[in-house]
This record gives sequence, C-alpha cells and structure tokens, in this order.
Amino acid sequence: MNKPLTVSFLFLLLLLPILVSAECTCDDAEGGESNRSEALKYKLTAFALILVAGAIGVCLPILGKTIPALRPENDIFFMIKAFAAGVILATGFVHILPDAFENLTSPCLQANPWGNFPFTGFVAMMSAIGTLMVDTFATSYYKSSHFNKAQSVSVDEEHASHVHVHTHATNGHAHGSAESGSPDLIRNRVISQVLELGIVVHSVIIGISLGASQSPQTIKPLVAALSFHQFFEGMGLGGCISQAKFKSRAVTIMALFFSLTTPVGIGIGIGISNVYDENSPTALIVEGVFNSASAGILIYMALVDLLAADFMNPRMQSNRRLQLGANLSLLLGAGCMSLLAKWA
Repeated sequence: MNKPLTVSFLFLLLLLPILVSAECTCDDAEGGESNRSEALKYKLTAFALILVAGAIGVCLPILGKTIPALRPENDIFFMIKAFAAGVILATGFVHILPDAFENLTSPCLQANPWGNFPFTGFVAMMSAIGTLMVDTFATSYYKSSHFNKAQSVSVDEEHASHVHVHTHATNGHAHGSAESGSPDLIRNRVISQVLELGIVVHSVIIGISLGASQSPQTIKPLVAALSFHQFFEGMGLGGCISQAKFKSRAVTIMALFFSLTTPVGIGIGIGISNVYDENSPTALIVEGVFNSASAGILIYMALVDLLAADFMNPRMQSNRRLQLGANLSLLLGAGCMSLLAKWA
C-alpha cells in the first residue's frame, strides 16, 4: 500500500508516548475519583468494543458487493455516505477543535507565546491548506503516472494490431488500463488515503488519553460515544475505500489501520499511564497541535472531498428525492455526533 501513510502511522505511535510523558506543573484536573482496577476493566471493554465497532463500520461499505443496498451505484449509498460525512464534520468542529482550543489555552502553558496568538485556529487552517496541497499534488501525480502508462499501452496496442491473433487481448488490456486511470477513480484513491491519515492522527490521541485515564467516571461515557464515533467514521472511510477500488491487499491494510489505531492508542495509554500526565505542558502542546491539525484535515475532507463531490454530482442534482434524503442524512449524522459531545 502507500508507504507514506504507513510511515506516518508508525511515527505517531512511536513519537506520541515519548512526547506526552512529561512532568506536570498544574494540579490534576481529571474528573472523578481515581480507581485503577475498575478503570482498567472499562479500558479493556473500550478496547474490545471500539475495535469491533470500527471494524464493522469500515467493512460494511467494502463488502457492498454482497450487500446490494450498500453498493456505490445505489441511492442509499449516497445517504449513508452523507450521514458518515456529517459524523466526520461534527467530529472536527464539535469534538476535536474545542479540545485543541482547551489544550492550547490551558493555564498550565506560558502566556508567551501560547496566550498571545490563536495557535489552534492557525494550525487547523494550515492543516487544511496542507491537505489541499497534498490532495492537488497527489491527484496530479497519479494522473500523470497513469497517463504515461496509458501512452505506453497505446504504443503496444498499435504495434500488436498488425498481428490479428493478439488484437482482442490487447484491446482488453488497454481498456483495463484506461479504467484504472480514470479521473474519478484517481480522486477516490487520493481521498481515501488522505482521509485515513487525518483519522489516524486524532484516533491515536483519543486512544492514549482514554488509556491513560484512571477515572472510571471519565471512561464510562467515552466507551459508548467512541464506539458510535468509530462505527460511522469507519463507514465514511469504508465508502471512500470501496469507491477507490484498491486491490484486496491494500483494502485489508487500510481497514486494519483504521480498526486498530484507537485500540492501539488505548494500549499505549495503559502502558504509559504511570508517567503520563494530561496537564503537563508537553502533553498539552502535543495534543493541542495534533488535534488542531487533525481537525483541519477532517473538516476539509468532509466539506470538500466527501460532501461537495457527492452533492454536486449530476446524479444527485437531477434527483430531488435523493437530494432531500442526503441533506437529511447529513443533518442527522452531524446532529447525532454533536449530541455525543455532552458525554465525550
């Protein structure tokens, strides 16, 4: 699969535990009483439920070949994808961005420079711009790469056309290459990879925070909230992966990446819970910056690559009933995820 995504994922898993295990200079503000044994039970429950919910969510659209209603060519797929995009949008705006503001404006941080400049909004903005650049350059690279391959296939076809026996086979080869290099397919592949990278960033942080917590009162509401979040975020990512038509090996790796990221983060959090302090300046800065960057990526992806692409699709533009259904699904997804902010 794509090596940059793999390297980024491994880099996050290795770097974050080191960065967030600094000494604290503020009082512990974690809500609820500390109970390590009871908290561990909830963490293990969260590990299992989030793993299962994420795996089911990301696999449902991918298995659309066996579930007719979930195939990309069906109207219901547009509404499911709109719902999932609403969940991802609300995740960025309502869950991640406020947490990033809270981290980077904490009284535990020095007023200079953290109190003198809105770093959260700035990092989110730069992250969105960076995502746009990656989106653009990656799409351009894939298009030029496939165009060169298509030219090579055309030359081979012209040469082989002199031999009547091979004409039919060569035409089939050219058709397959043209299909794999179509603009829509290339866009879907770039979208799925960039979206997964954004999800991986904040999922690791969420997992570490939950795993390091020693308060059952803090963990209990997060279990249901994060399970719901992973399920529908997985459906959004799974829909993109399904449309990208990757090979089976790449699909499996991407699905595993998504399913395992938060549980692995929980495991890391449990492992560093004795030295991790969420109120230490280092932890606040690292979490705040990564959350801001993740929020920028997810907001951009939800609005530009998921919603704008589908809502401006000629098929939806010509179908009022589908438009209404997609809009209602979007509002429902964003509303449900926003409601979860009351507990998570």
